[in-house]
Amino acid sequence: MTVDDETGQVNDEADEPGWEVDPDDAWGLAVLEALGRQLRMQREQAGIKAATFGRAIGYGEAMVYKVEGGRRIPKQAYLLNSDKVLKANGVVAAMWEDFSKVRYPKTIRKLGKMESKAIEIGVYECNIIAGLLQTPEHARAVIRAAQPPYSPDDVERMVHARLARQSIFEREPIPSIHFVLEEAPLRRQVGGTMVWRRQLERLLEVGELHNTSLQVMPTNTDAHPGLDGRIELLKFPDGSAVGRADGVFNGRFTKDPKELRIVELQYGTIRAQAYSPRETQAFIKQLLGET
Repeated sequence: MTVDDETGQVNDEADEPGWEVDPDDAWGLAVLEALGRQLRMQREQAGIKAATFGRAIGYGEAMVYKVEGGRRIPKQAYLLNSDKVLKANGVVAAMWEDFSKVRYPKTIRKLGKMESKAIEIGVYECNIIAGLLQTPEHARAVIRAAQPPYSPDDVERMVHARLARQSIFEREPIPSIHFVLEEAPLRRQVGGTMVWRRQLERLLEVGELHNTSLQVMPTNTDAHPGLDGRIELLKFPDGSAVGRADGVFNGRFTKDPKELRIVELQYGTIRAQAYSPRETQAFIKQLLGET
């Protein structure tokens, strides 16, 4: 239970579906404040008090003040209900496009923006199944395992952000996507047997897409450049590229041609050492057959 600063009323955070604002996200905070002002103007022009408005849309008065004050990211239902009550003819509902961008952490927004523009994406994961390949249930189980634990709202926010990036599989023009995953994470039954099996089935589905290749690095193999962690490579239509590898350049993304060459060399060596896509499909089917 908390006491709202502006209304002095006691309210239950569990009754206020939405996402907290990242205090370090200056751009996100500015967007939220601007959208909140617009929502307040719409409500005040309609002559509806915050308490009455909250009851009409199914939320508490405190939630209304938080959203309008740029201190809370509402879920889509809040905007849809607001649009109906305010008779805004879709104007308020359309704000979801901007709110939905802000709800994702800024690091995820930056990566998602690059992925949305890339014509070629290469990903190697050492310890987990790549986020672009995770099912909702698998992603939720992985995020819930964090210590210290995230709040339920933050868990859902991060799951939504991870799944939103997967829209690249439906993007036009279609990018070329390559994945290399270690064998060990595929054997770990994250979320239980059924969640694990569905995750392996998802890997098989992605591996069959004509623009995607999926390879598994067997555990019983020699050392390789990916033992230090994740590697990512993205190439763009104008010929430019960015890349990162946990083991070099402090794990940061780089555009420097010499540094990129090193990242590309590491990724190429890993792909050459891993199972082929056909061998990978057979290996995953074998795992599924063991249970």
